[in-house]
Amino acid sequence: MRRGRYYEKKDKVTQRAETKARVRLKPAADKTLKRVFAEIGVPEQTPFVPDAFQLQALEAIQKSDCLVTAPTGSGKTWIAVQAISRIFEKKGKAWYASPLKALTNSKFQEFSDIFGPQHVGILTGDRKENADASIIVGTTEILRNQLYDAMHLGETLNTDFVVLDEAHYLGDEERGVVWEETMIYLPPRIPLLMLSATIGNAHQIADWLSTIRSRPCIVIEETRRPVPLYPLMIDPSGTLLPLLGSVEVREKSRMSKKVKELADSSKSMAPGRKLPHFGDILHVLETYNLLPAIFFLKSRSDCDYALNLCEDFPLDDPQHRKRLRERVKRMVRQSPRIAGHRQLKNLQNLGVGSHHSGQLPAWKLVIETLMTEGLLKAVFATSTVAAGVNFPARTVVFLNTDRFNGRDFIPLTPTEFHQMTGRAGRRGMDEVGFAVGIPGRYLDPFLYADLVTADPSDVVSQIKINFSMTLNLLLSHEPDQIEDLLTRSFAAFSLSEIQKKMTIKKIEYEPSDLLRDSFQAHLQFLQETGYVSYDGSLTSDGLWASRLRVDQPLLIAEGFRHGVFPETSPELLAAMMALFATERDTGEALNQRILPENLVRAFQLVRRALRPFIESMRIAGFETRKLSIGPAAVVYAWASGMAWEDVVTLSESAEGDLVMLMLRTADNLRHVHALGRAFPDAAKTALDAIDLLYREPVMLEIG
Repeated sequence: MRRGRYYEKKDKVTQRAETKARVRLKPAADKTLKRVFAEIGVPEQTPFVPDAFQLQALEAIQKSDCLVTAPTGSGKTWIAVQAISRIFEKKGKAWYASPLKALTNSKFQEFSDIFGPQHVGILTGDRKENADASIIVGTTEILRNQLYDAMHLGETLNTDFVVLDEAHYLGDEERGVVWEETMIYLPPRIPLLMLSATIGNAHQIADWLSTIRSRPCIVIEETRRPVPLYPLMIDPSGTLLPLLGSVEVREKSRMSKKVKELADSSKSMAPGRKLPHFGDILHVLETYNLLPAIFFLKSRSDCDYALNLCEDFPLDDPQHRKRLRERVKRMVRQSPRIAGHRQLKNLQNLGVGSHHSGQLPAWKLVIETLMTEGLLKAVFATSTVAAGVNFPARTVVFLNTDRFNGRDFIPLTPTEFHQMTGRAGRRGMDEVGFAVGIPGRYLDPFLYADLVTADPSDVVSQIKINFSMTLNLLLSHEPDQIEDLLTRSFAAFSLSEIQKKMTIKKIEYEPSDLLRDSFQAHLQFLQETGYVSYDGSLTSDGLWASRLRVDQPLLIAEGFRHGVFPETSPELLAAMMALFATERDTGEALNQRILPENLVRAFQLVRRALRPFIESMRIAGFETRKLSIGPAAVVYAWASGMAWEDVVTLSESAEGDLVMLMLRTADNLRHVHALGRAFPDAAKTALDAIDLLYREPVMLEIG
């Protein structure tokens, strides 16, 4: 922490020196933009009239499944609300699944306001309220787990209608398998409404669903943005230029001559790895009434440092500043930790904020609230803000045309780009929206121009076998039934479609073959380790292990088998579950000599017991992870009552990452609680451990 503050001070000194030396931008705009800027304004308030695609979707869902693809902000939720209302009026039940806990919390509040809080429940893992309500809002993982339970008990899911929001997550590399499983397992009697950003192969997905669910799936496509988008570039001199040859976005539009000359010249507003002076850019945007804006930056540190580069562009309007300060003061009373946030001064004096996953949930909620209420000029964010958070602005600004996928920086896809530009132009608040490119090291102007007019990306199956899936399917299926089930995957269907179009014979190795081979490998390992009998049924150990629907179920199961988990100490049990909750070496640099002896002993006992099993997994070709004491030490410190600020210092992690570690550890503990029949002491202790972790600021009060 001290090191971070030192560099922050040093950067500010450097920044001030550069500010004095630099030539300020002179706001200007190409003459062709005069007509476009004249369109800027607030639309006249008129009674709501549903769009044609919304009515078409409501009609379709009455007789079939329905996949709606439409640009961000076009009103897909309205369709879901109306469809759920029909179910609700008939005394039926509905399930609304979303990918993000923040989005789920938002929809829970929205639906509670519409249908009445007594009729709406929420299931996210972190929250379980009114679980028997007529309308359930939850994460897709919870819905998938309920389908596992229903199949095991030979029952049908207790709902009459399912909405899958953000259905394009089917193609998400990490979590797409959950969406695909949900679509495969959902009983055909339950109508399915899928809401998605625009995707290229919607009809292929619908054809697949029609095949596996034996009921039609109608695609409703809307390509028109609710608020027109005008893409621009800003010249390093401060002049705004139309990105394309025609000001309007057309299918065959090409890069404008002036922007092409700018691209060929390699001029940059951010030489080297530096960031541009955002105060100057904000001045240009404000001159042409293009604020508020969301700046999409490459990294968390860039988002935070960008605030320093706005210091010469303070809030001039005293009334605006007063409203902002009063709103922040009310939010501080709800979460006192905000009062000492290092970015509070920038927020109140400059009207700008930083938003990324490294921050506390409470601080991100402050930024989201202030931006939604129109009190901020700009927010500097990573691309993650484009997914699922209601965070609209008049303008979005791009400094890079790539994003970090957790391992590497890869080019933005058209769908990702369209989601980001979907934040430009607030429906009911803006007549037009803008995207602005900033020339620099990480922005490819040619790719930027291509993305503006590109067709949406196709969704590709991400289904893969894991131990949790294998155990849970074996609860209700024979091994040969599971192999047949795998032929119903979207991957297998997609390849079959390709073969038909190319009129070629069966490929030697199909996706379904790969899935079957992977299933067989998982099955064989589970049989060799005693979780599955050789006739394909679960053993007694396999039955309770199937309740561990987490990333590393077998390692946790092995720990219980060996009796090495501290089943009566909430602090130590939380610490040991943290070993399986992270891919990051949080606090790995800790000096083990200064750690509590009981923690070190517990860790060494678990590591020694699991080392042979981890090695056998590695030999069998399964991914393994090193067990590191760092995460355990950090979680133990927090569970033992250490102050949050001291835990942050101990971990050397961003606060948002630390919160995520606590929440993932709590999720592991919730699954341990599900082992009550086999391990009653551990199940009770797990609940106590969750209570120790769920202290402010880990848990954000929703209200």
